Amino acid sequence: MPPGAPSQPGQPYHHGQQGLSNQPHHPGQPPQHAQPAQQAAAQQQPTPPAPLSDQARQSLVALQRLNAEIGKAVVGQQGAVTGLIIALVADGHALLEGPPGVAKTLLVRSLAASLDVEMARVQFTPDLMPADITGSLVWDAGTSTFEFRPGPVFTNLLLADEINRTPPKTQSALLEAMEEHQVSVDGQTRRLPEPFMVIATQNPIEHSGTYPLPEAQMDRFLLKIELPLPERDAEISILARHQEGFNPLSLSEAGLSAVASADDVLAARAAAEKIDVSPAVLAYIVDLVQATRHSSSLRLGVSPRGATALLRTSRVWAFLQGRSYVTPDDVKTMAISTLAHRVSLRAEADLEGITARAAIESILASVPVPR
Repeated sequence: MPPGAPSQPGQPYHHGQQGLSNQPHHPGQPPQHAQPAQQAAAQQQPTPPAPLSDQARQSLVALQRLNAEIGKAVVGQQGAVTGLIIALVADGHALLEGPPGVAKTLLVRSLAASLDVEMARVQFTPDLMPADITGSLVWDAGTSTFEFRPGPVFTNLLLADEINRTPPKTQSALLEAMEEHQVSVDGQTRRLPEPFMVIATQNPIEHSGTYPLPEAQMDRFLLKIELPLPERDAEISILARHQEGFNPLSLSEAGLSAVASADDVLAARAAAEKIDVSPAVLAYIVDLVQATRHSSSLRLGVSPRGATALLRTSRVWAFLQGRSYVTPDDVKTMAISTLAHRVSLRAEADLEGITARAAIESILASVPVPR
């Protein structure tokens, strides 16, 4: 994949769209002097959204730095890099899926190295217990009391590596943390630090020794990002870097350093929440989601949580374009990576070789787009 270009709608990046470019688009301004008839017509039209504020543009520049820094270590996966940044800014979690060896773990480690935040990693295995993630009460002989020992979930970025290699009971230990940013142990609730983000990796289900994630768990992930095998030019670049001495185990030697902070992330979130969404675009999101509930290919459609997720990701995508408003194309761009993992196929559709992605693509092609 060339930098900046997954080619299909629903991926977090497109040819011809700016994403994290240094020259964001500015929405047009209305004319200063209009004729009386034009003034009357203008009064009947909604007020155009204001351009991005200076503070919002500063946040956008910080995200551009973050994107460039990750690119020092990760080659040929620009769509996945952008997807992670979208999930981070949208206050969501991301599920990375791809075959072994396509830089899933390296991508997450590079994001952590480029941010001035704490990171923890949990290697999911069949014998992993819920308390190994959330923490547990430990007897303190000195004080003769039980003391809470926090688990690795008490961090900013939690890498849940190969999450589908542990049984559903342990996978579900993350549900409360992902949804409410808190952990309850022995009747006490403890808040997690902000920002908090779970980035899980998994190998495709057809690989041996894996457990499919429960539907409730899948619905907690804002985005599912697929990492394909690199294209020829990208793989040549990867080999050239290794030939020059690149060591993926030492990102500092690769020149990665913290170029953004937690405050930058929170500022970007605040800016994205101010992105304008017109009633027509809101209705378009609802129409797409409701179409999944009536699709002949789907047993389970998208829930209201999925609808709000698509709203959030569309806002962040528009923000990355340097715009202060969401267009239907923004919604279409984010639809597949936001919605496809939230639906379940009917048995007959599965037998016919229809995929969740294909079902969402069909809905995108059939639902009328507002103009």
